Amino acid sequence: MNTSKSVLVTGAGGGIGRACIHHFAEKGWRVIGVDRSDFGAGFPENGRFIKADISHPDSAEQIFHQARDFHPTLDALVNNAAVQVAKPLVETTVEEWDAVMASNLRSVFLFVKLAHPLMKAAGGGAIVNVSSVHAIQTSANIAAYAASKGGLLALTRALAIEFAPDNIRVNAILPGAVDTPMLRAGLGRGHVGHGDMQERLDNLARKTVNGRVGTPEEIAHAIYFLADNEQSSFMTGQALVVDGGATARLSTE
Repeated sequence: MNTSKSVLVTGAGGGIGRACIHHFAEKGWRVIGVDRSDFGAGFPENGRFIKADISHPDSAEQIFHQARDFHPTLDALVNNAAVQVAKPLVETTVEEWDAVMASNLRSVFLFVKLAHPLMKAAGGGAIVNVSSVHAIQTSANIAAYAASKGGLLALTRALAIEFAPDNIRVNAILPGAVDTPMLRAGLGRGHVGHGDMQERLDNLARKTVNGRVGTPEEIAHAIYFLADNEQSSFMTGQALVVDGGATARLSTE
């Protein structure tokens, strides 16, 4: 009998999601990845990739149907999938606002409901919600994203309280600037200059306390820490900031 633990990761094709898939697999976990885009080559052979859009209630049901077929229990859920709309609030449409909330916040509500019985069947587990530093310190032209990520922190606390009797821990991670496709796409907002991509990344790196942009692998390690019951067994309802010190510095400096 294979006793390895299982984890489901949403947004598995993105920077942080992909790093999570590989890191958990290296640690011997059975990985289920979900993304609306193809993963491409390199998905762990003993895992399962499901191509689906997590923002729709019907597809959430379908995803968990496939997940249960693959493995009857679940030890960890990483709610990582997200979309970002970068434009002034007054120019943001209702459709764009709703799309951000559906992907970043409603999907977590749907997924934890469906994951709960699978985790209960495993005797407990851990949920890691990938929020953002934008939940606590934000900037112009990213209001819908910031609101969704702030809501995720309140949801994390509420879930931690409700799921504690079932031995399910719920924590959030707040990545700062991490070199992912989403970060690179967002650098078009002009908040770190208008030079080429490398110049913008370098400007961003200079703004962090430790002078560089994070790697997806560094975030994956922190997510693994929160998912692993040996390392973070007494943590629940918490928001762990992993941002190279960015939020430690006063904006007036």
